[in-house]
Amino acid sequence: MAPEQVMEGMTEVKIPPRDDIAEITRSSRDLPPAHFTYKIENFSLFSLAKIDNVESGDFVVDSYKWRLCLYPDGNKKSKGDGHVSLYLVFSDSNALPFGWEVNVNFRLFIYNQINDKYLTIQYANGRTRRFHGLKTVLGFDHLLPLSIFNDESKGYLIDDRCIFGAEIFVIKPTGKGECLSMVKEPVNSTFTWKIQNFSALDKKSLKSQVFSFGGHKWTLLVYPKGSSTEEGKSLSIFLAMEDSETLPPGRTTYALYMLRVRDQLFGKHFEKEANCHFSNSIKDWGHLNFMPLDDVNALPKGFLVNDTLAVEVQIHGITVAKEFS
Repeated sequence: MAPEQVMEGMTEVKIPPRDDIAEITRSSRDLPPAHFTYKIENFSLFSLAKIDNVESGDFVVDSYKWRLCLYPDGNKKSKGDGHVSLYLVFSDSNALPFGWEVNVNFRLFIYNQINDKYLTIQYANGRTRRFHGLKTVLGFDHLLPLSIFNDESKGYLIDDRCIFGAEIFVIKPTGKGECLSMVKEPVNSTFTWKIQNFSALDKKSLKSQVFSFGGHKWTLLVYPKGSSTEEGKSLSIFLAMEDSETLPPGRTTYALYMLRVRDQLFGKHFEKEANCHFSNSIKDWGHLNFMPLDDVNALPKGFLVNDTLAVEVQIHGITVAKEFS
């Protein structure tokens, strides 16, 4: 295993390889710790006073109380000799029931006062660690070699002052989830709407009766004389979701469907496919220029029979989402 490296400006500091740091990563960043900063002054006096370790006061992250525990000369019981050792402590002031456990992803920091950057130490690959009744302390025996830490030119200990920090992200499974499936050709997947007295209609738009599939309510929306730029030129047809307001924020329902005007004489139906992610903001979708009005009104073509137009939608597929807990 190659020596681990810490980049300090243009200087590369090599840390001797150890089996117990194989799953630890070190990186440098500009941003300070998000949750707690631990500043220590007159650092050398702690060693002279033969103080084994010091602890911060409690700080709260995600409703739990935590502390930082620092061993200035290394945690010798954990073979941390020759290093600064730093740990995250689950405070004993937390009142939790028997059998408790808290899963976290955390980072510890030490500030480089020369480069104005934070050396970040964390478990590799975003590894999650578990605190419980028998394990209330987790951290790094070999945070940084004392030979580097005590060298003022490296930037970690300046004027006998140093700064540490912590970020803690508590993993709390809510037990909630969502199951998404695609239903192909759902039951009653075809809806036909016969519009009578079509040529005498004077309404700009018509809406069919409500029908249901895929757990939602729908209608067909027809503009007999066309809509928007197609007014006077084309028949416009849309599929509309009538209960889109019931969709949770951010959720969509995808539908793949065929819009059709039936040829009531020869069975040569005119149809166009459409698809849409229906949502709170997208409630209808289809074709402005579904078919030319000249074709609709051409009696020999069989679309308009006894002044009745048969408009149809056939659902090929639709997504169905179900929440679970």
